[in-house]
Amino acid sequence: MASRSPAKVTLPRSVEEALRQVCETFSLPQPSEKQRKELAELGEEKALKLLRQQGGFSDPSPAMARVSETSCAVSREGSRSMETSPFSLGVVEERELAGSDSPYLEKRNIPSNQVLVALGKIEFRKAFMVLSYCGKKNVKDVVDASTIKRISDLPMEKFELELWRVFGRQCIDEKDRYKYQDWDLGRTYIYCCLVALDGTCIFKGPTLQKKITHLQRVLGDENVLEVRFAKDQDSGKVLVRNVQKIAREGLCVGLRRYRFFVYKDGGKEERKKNSTSSSIKLYFVRMESQALIDRGMAYILTNKSVHEARCIFMHVHTVDILTKYMARFSLILSKTIKLDVDLASVRIEKIPDIYCKDEKGGIVYNKDGKALIHTDGTGFISQDLALKCPSNIVKGSSSHHGVLEPLLIQCRLFNEGCAVKGTLLVNKKLPPCRIQVRPSMIKVESDPKLSGTHTVNSLEIVSTSYRPNKCCFSKQLIALLNYGGVPNQYFIDILNNALQDAQNVRYDKRNALAVCLKYGAMDDFVCSRMVLCGIPLDESYLLYHLSLLMREERKSLKGAKLPISDSYYLMGTADPTGLLKANEVCIILGDGQISGKVLVYRNPGLHFGDIHALTATYCKEIEDIVGNAKYGIFFPIVGPRSIADEIGTGDFDGDMYWVSRNPELLGYFRASEPWTCSSSNKSASSIKPTSFKPDELEEMILQEFLTTCNQWNIVGLAADSCLSLMDRLLTLGDECAMEKNCLKEKILKLIDIYYDALDAPKTGMKVLLPSDLRVEKFPHFMERTNSYHSKSILGLIYDIVDSSSTREEHVEQVWELPSFNKDVPEACMKLWSERYNNYRQDMSDAMKLSGESKDVLSDQIIQSYKQVLYEAAEFEESPRNVEDIFNEALAIYKIVYKYAKTNGVSKCGFVWKVAGRALCKLHANEVDKHNLVCSKSALCDILGIN
Repeated sequence: MASRSPAKVTLPRSVEEALRQVCETFSLPQPSEKQRKELAELGEEKALKLLRQQGGFSDPSPAMARVSETSCAVSREGSRSMETSPFSLGVVEERELAGSDSPYLEKRNIPSNQVLVALGKIEFRKAFMVLSYCGKKNVKDVVDASTIKRISDLPMEKFELELWRVFGRQCIDEKDRYKYQDWDLGRTYIYCCLVALDGTCIFKGPTLQKKITHLQRVLGDENVLEVRFAKDQDSGKVLVRNVQKIAREGLCVGLRRYRFFVYKDGGKEERKKNSTSSSIKLYFVRMESQALIDRGMAYILTNKSVHEARCIFMHVHTVDILTKYMARFSLILSKTIKLDVDLASVRIEKIPDIYCKDEKGGIVYNKDGKALIHTDGTGFISQDLALKCPSNIVKGSSSHHGVLEPLLIQCRLFNEGCAVKGTLLVNKKLPPCRIQVRPSMIKVESDPKLSGTHTVNSLEIVSTSYRPNKCCFSKQLIALLNYGGVPNQYFIDILNNALQDAQNVRYDKRNALAVCLKYGAMDDFVCSRMVLCGIPLDESYLLYHLSLLMREERKSLKGAKLPISDSYYLMGTADPTGLLKANEVCIILGDGQISGKVLVYRNPGLHFGDIHALTATYCKEIEDIVGNAKYGIFFPIVGPRSIADEIGTGDFDGDMYWVSRNPELLGYFRASEPWTCSSSNKSASSIKPTSFKPDELEEMILQEFLTTCNQWNIVGLAADSCLSLMDRLLTLGDECAMEKNCLKEKILKLIDIYYDALDAPKTGMKVLLPSDLRVEKFPHFMERTNSYHSKSILGLIYDIVDSSSTREEHVEQVWELPSFNKDVPEACMKLWSERYNNYRQDMSDAMKLSGESKDVLSDQIIQSYKQVLYEAAEFEESPRNVEDIFNEALAIYKIVYKYAKTNGVSKCGFVWKVAGRALCKLHANEVDKHNLVCSKSALCDILGIN
């Protein structure tokens, strides 16, 4: 067994940030453990001073010595830049600042606003919180410099509490507080700003999240500001004057100035979160600073223009049309995990795309004159590099479980100004340290004029192929299958079985365990452990939690998310061998390749022909290329059109395909002709970004933003109208042939508009939805204000689940398990009675917050009490005597259940969240001394759950 590497020396967050900036700016390796230890021994203040003034480490290597010299030079340049900053606020002499000992103030003019100067001397996360807690008020009107200085050295938790006490509670609602028990868990800090209709900037944050973007990783999260603009409630549009003013002048955050850098539409999810502001987020980055804490600090954007700053990431100005500028540059906003590999040691090769050809061997072109390809968005990666990739990455987050070697890697590759987007298929036949990309993957080319200039080169992983989750239908998929001949009764039978399983979770241990595992993330698998250790299903808290899970199941079923067997979602790619015939696919699952008829679909396909009936074929040559890598679908590279393109205009840059070999579905379904584009998608403008001067380019980008921001959500409107018309179509019989044809004609027009609108951000095409295609009433299962009662299969599903929900039973009685009826030392009872009182107050405060802050703080509160009980993160890691733990766990149980008997069964949760593992172990020992060890993944395999 390999020996474990020594634990990394922990440094304060501010020191880690300073180190990161120095190393990234000067392309240096991370400091050794000896150097980190020396910095830690210096203490935070002295370590920061050393890094700011010298840019090096104690006992520096020759490389570090060079950094020290360079850093000083950069510091002097930065100081000159700051002295002539365009946003000076007036100056006073250094003597006016009491207690200031910064060497940067010596013989130097500084801003006169003492509050802003004081903010500029403390950690940015604290300075931002001060501004956030001012709400709509001016910071100068609510706090003075002496107060900021007095509390500046407090830990973040106490700092927040003091801000709230001193002025926050008079400026913002309690739900808008940002409370975390541990601010230094290595999470990403998110800093936000909402621009109100009157132009006031309201700061929000900082909040913490686990994922990080390439932009945040390169610049540092405190140098990235998310900005949203409030919408006028009458027009539903953002005010042009606000956008123009902020974008031209930048945003001042204390003594830092942030300038517009990039924007991205958050889509449907953002629109659901907040309907009062635009779903499009603008990202501003720090370009200038007069804050004392920033002076002398190495920063990658020092003395750079916005254009030069963008070129560090990619040479985005080389795109062929202006409308692609932000669509391409926003690749830096993907949530990713950086692959730990030096790209200088990797050979990146360009290989050709494979064109679609007709029967005579001629290349096929679309209506815009663009050649069609079979390999859109997919390349190759050598096996040694693929093995360095963490397993099971989904949207920039890794579970570190399951597949050891990914079959496909969805990535963003930034190299020498070039930007690549797509998937990389593992290829055992490639030499080591090799990546092959195709022209269809290259979204931004390098600018030869900038050859040799500094760029940040990185391979960023978005997702990897992973073991498919248990599959469910969607509304659109059910509608298309129903249109293709799958009868209503098929779906109703599945629904009734699912409802019965949901009902049986209260009485059947197998069903109970299955649903507890499915929703295990909700309670850290506590209830799964309760079932497995033999606790009866009618135990008060377990029964209560199972009732909650039943409600979640019904909610999912009501939205037509019916479970379907023998079906999977798999990442797609092109056949690397060229051996698959037309209408053949190769599918690799956990046990290898499968054979036979399959249905293939891609969400959110709307067209009648978006479900394809294909044949899964065994191909040994593919196995020779990918080895033991699993989970993916390979499409053929023959024929006049890519099958993926026929399925809802899919490609291979990370799209997931629904694959079903369910025998009943295959027996019923009859495929329709695939969608073909009836309109031209040619770009509305052929203007290149290089046609503009930098200032003019920024104006044009802003205009693109305003156009995008203030147009109706055509994609959503077209999809909703299409589903509504489809709903009517499904209820018409053959006797209504004329009406059916009319509906189909409208649906086909809506589908063209839908796909045009999807591409509009890249093409610049102005897409409109004619009034005759907009529906005024929607089927009731869409839960809109203007609705009619649908009689289609989707309406039936909704009604059946809705009627079953009225029969839910409520859990009221609280009783204690006989196995826990033991004597407990009085000292334990007294100790945990006090702690439980404290917990209730802590949780009461947390519940007053809103959004993610509430959830994160609640989790941290629970974790803090687990730490108190176990003196470790979990029971299994505890150094304490197990009998002492059992005694305290029983004390908590008795105290909590006594309280719950008068205050409701939901109050039982505390004991199971904190002491659940210990209680389950204790109960299992009482029931059966001979316990078996079983991993969660094995259990899920046995029960057919993922």
